[in-house]
Amino acid sequence: MKIKYNSPVVLTFALISFAVLVLGWITGGKSTTMLFSVYRTSLFDIRLYLRLFTHVLGHADLSHYMGNFMIILLVGPMLEEKYGSKTLLLMIVFTAFITGVIHVVFFPGVALLGASGIAFMMILLSGFANAKKKEIPLTLICVAVLYLGTEVVDGIFAKDNISQLAHIIGGVCGCAFGWCIANKVQIFKKR
Repeated sequence: MKIKYNSPVVLTFALISFAVLVLGWITGGKSTTMLFSVYRTSLFDIRLYLRLFTHVLGHADLSHYMGNFMIILLVGPMLEEKYGSKTLLLMIVFTAFITGVIHVVFFPGVALLGASGIAFMMILLSGFANAKKKEIPLTLICVAVLYLGTEVVDGIFAKDNISQLAHIIGGVCGCAFGWCIANKVQIFKKR
């Protein structure tokens, strides 16, 4: 019996994010702040454009990393098998970009880092796994109400360092991808 690298996008994402976490420990958080969290800076700062994508690789600590990648490693391989590696990678990149841009526009004094938007994208996208054209799976409705409903409530009442907006945006991206694929709207070509 051999071990197979069965989900290259998801596993590589997890490994790179872990390496970024270790680099953050080694540099006392400087690398995480400079390259792996997004926040408003000058439009002439070239790192801003890089960070719009790389913020999903940075995590505050091991607990933050584990919370995100437990979900991503659980749901991601099934999605990668269903939709293909290239398509899933494009979904991750698009979701990272959208959450990064919206965060920079609406939260100028706060840094955002972590893959929770990607995790929520995958959670909601998984609700579409068996969807057919012009159908909305009841499981998707349940997941949306439970996960996104909780985030809306927490966004209003919780006073913590968690970006509920990133979770909501990730979930909306997952729903949009799932709906487009189920309804054969060509957004990405498989593999």
